[in-house]
Amino acid sequence: MPHHRTLIDKHLEAWVSALPQGGLYAPMAYLMALPAKRVRPALVLMGCELFGGRTEDALDAALGIELFHNFTLMHDDIMDAAPLRRGQPTVHEKWNVNTAILSGDAMMVKSYQLMAKRPDVAAIFSRYALEVCEGQQLDMEFEERNDVGADEYMDMIRLKTAVLLACSLRVGAAIAGASTADSEHIGAFGEHIGLAFQLRDDLLDAFGDPIRTGKQQGGDLLAGKKTILLIRGLEQSASSGRSELQKELAKTPDQRDVAQMLRTLEELGVRDEAERAIQAEETKAMEALDAIEVPEDRKQPLRALSAQLMVRNY
Repeated sequence: MPHHRTLIDKHLEAWVSALPQGGLYAPMAYLMALPAKRVRPALVLMGCELFGGRTEDALDAALGIELFHNFTLMHDDIMDAAPLRRGQPTVHEKWNVNTAILSGDAMMVKSYQLMAKRPDVAAIFSRYALEVCEGQQLDMEFEERNDVGADEYMDMIRLKTAVLLACSLRVGAAIAGASTADSEHIGAFGEHIGLAFQLRDDLLDAFGDPIRTGKQQGGDLLAGKKTILLIRGLEQSASSGRSELQKELAKTPDQRDVAQMLRTLEELGVRDEAERAIQAEETKAMEALDAIEVPEDRKQPLRALSAQLMVRNY
């Protein structure tokens, strides 16, 4: 992964330096310069290498995926009225909302220019890019609803987060000439790893060490955000006749007792249930990777990355 990161950063720097001057492109250069893990473009390269492809053949597609991901962040920040992104002012704060909308649009066009070089890659990308938008729409709709179920939540995070990991791997696989069956398997691996990653995020927000996570403990609970923990907590409360969570949610966010909410979730078994759900997704991911018909040594980088994501505590 560090090797991939170096290749991606070098390719990205060359792309940014070639951008025209002017107000449309400055926000792109700014956003792409912020600290980032570059997980998605790395998966494009890893997907290509898994099936024996040349890494350099996948660099443009890896960049296209990263540009699309950052386009979604630029627009998500507007929708969420977020003041900060990775510790720095968001684009709409640094410039203005209209500039952020237009620059984001142009960034998406730039990503499509890179993905359209191969029709097979463009077809995969278009399918998943639309699903990411569907996931964001569901996320916004859930904010207005009080009856969101666990299955609905899982489908939303699958679309909003997990499918772009699947897309990244399948794009890399297509460039390397993977079979249809292997493309399906590597896509399933990416999707299940993505689901496990998001569920782990939910769990860490509630029960993680704030020193390690860098976030306020229970921030999602304070905000009343409908994560799997709160959804299942409310469902379990209703079936067991408990009302602590409902009482806390009836208060204003600054008055909520997060410690009480966390105790209730533990007592209801929701924390353990979430851990089991994460393990189930990780198992499905490994089964999909096992099913791919390539030499085992080529799978090791993905196994190592998976292990790294699974044991993280921030």
